[in-house]
Amino acid sequence: MRYKFEAIDIFSGCGGVSCGLTLAGFKVKAAVEIDRSAVETYQSYPPLSKVNVLHDDICKLSGESILKAAGLKKEDIYLFAGCPPCQNFSRKNRENKNKSIAERKKLLFEFLRVIEEVLPPFILMENVPGIKTESNKVILDEFLERLKGRYIIKDETLNAADYGVPQIRKRYVLHAVRNDIHIELQESGFTFTLPKPTHDVKAKDGLRPWKTVREAIGDLPAIKAGERYLDDGRIHNHKCANLDPKNIKRMQLIRKNGGSRSCLPDELVLDCHKKKDADGNILVGHKDVYGVMDADKPSPTMTGGCLCYSKGRYGHYEQDRAISIREAARLQTFPDDFIFCDSLTAAGLQIGNAVPIDLVRASGDVLKQAMKTIKAKRSKEKNGKLC
Repeated sequence: MRYKFEAIDIFSGCGGVSCGLTLAGFKVKAAVEIDRSAVETYQSYPPLSKVNVLHDDICKLSGESILKAAGLKKEDIYLFAGCPPCQNFSRKNRENKNKSIAERKKLLFEFLRVIEEVLPPFILMENVPGIKTESNKVILDEFLERLKGRYIIKDETLNAADYGVPQIRKRYVLHAVRNDIHIELQESGFTFTLPKPTHDVKAKDGLRPWKTVREAIGDLPAIKAGERYLDDGRIHNHKCANLDPKNIKRMQLIRKNGGSRSCLPDELVLDCHKKKDADGNILVGHKDVYGVMDADKPSPTMTGGCLCYSKGRYGHYEQDRAISIREAARLQTFPDDFIFCDSLTAAGLQIGNAVPIDLVRASGDVLKQAMKTIKAKRSKEKNGKLC
């Protein structure tokens, strides 16, 4: 039986979970991802370059084939991590109301299928908070009930900002431990739980203050809209989208007046933002669209459109442009040597779809400590028998 800190990453995307686990001291042995461009980004990060990435559809893979790809056996101690695509549970995805329960639950239950086939000792899962809403309750309840037959579960909606991420990003996080392993942890006096916050908005109870946008990206060189900073071996992907003069004018006014587009004069308000309901009231829409970040607070949530000024509050707090690829990556706490392709669309999707690295790392620290406890307990028992 192996006692190394090893992991498998399902729905790995460009590598957010794998990166966070690696920084926590895990060795990721295998990953599964269907998108080729995400796989290429994943494998370009040196610490993940030797991971056996299965570029395939999870629906076509058995638990046994994934274990084989990782070089692991069912009796080994390892972490099984997965972030099933969250779009089906997002409250912002209007298409979800037209999807059946079967459609929305499919990939989450493929994750569950593999778990039930291999029964990993430890599980980490992350998803959007929307998975806990009333419309998704029947799906999550079924998923948890099936897990509870063999696992002890700790789950909660966490704010990434409470774990050192310079971003307001709430995520549903689940830790699970197989029943027999949990008994061993209890016998060792170890409490299985979720990670404890390290930061707080008011820095109370001895916690550190939330990290800000300025702290995260303030040292990067100034660039103009549409420019790309020449990679110098230290700064990569510092490239941003171009903006027309009218959008730059909007941004300048918004920055001077609190960061929201509500200050714009009528001639700069988009027609889509002038639409009215049946009673003649203006339909406000998404207030953060065309917004500018507050330098001294965490950023808004990074989405797949985080590099586009028209998709949210993604205007730079000081410079007349949207944030760059590197800035978005830093707000997700990716290391600076984690390099994305120069396509703004592809990079934005990969960054926005990733789990914040330091949030994963916090989970990894807790789960690694649980593994250490099991190793110490069994080693002690083995040495006792030898005596």
